[in-house]
Amino acid sequence: MAMPRPTVAQLAYGSCTVIFSTFAMLLLSGASSGVGVAIVAVSALALGLLVAMTVPSSGPRRPAVAERPAAPEPVQPVRATVPSPAREPVRERAAS
Repeated sequence: MAMPRPTVAQLAYGSCTVIFSTFAMLLLSGASSGVGVAIVAVSALALGLLVAMTVPSSGPRRPAVAERPAAPEPVQPVRATVPSPAREPVRERAAS
């Protein structure tokens, strides 16, 4: 069973999260020792992995509920209409 490959969106969001969260945590914590920087780096990697895994993948999606196809509508019979011949007006004879 092969593991699914990460999508471009997952890689982009995860990488940006790691970079920006590392920068922000180093600025906010003021860590200057090696141990402090290592803790910040590991926590930023964990946060980036979490973000990358929560981005929806673009794989085939299954519907949550199986939808039933709509019932076919009954077919109405088609009636051919033939135009009636044009009728001439009836002319009455004048009584003589």
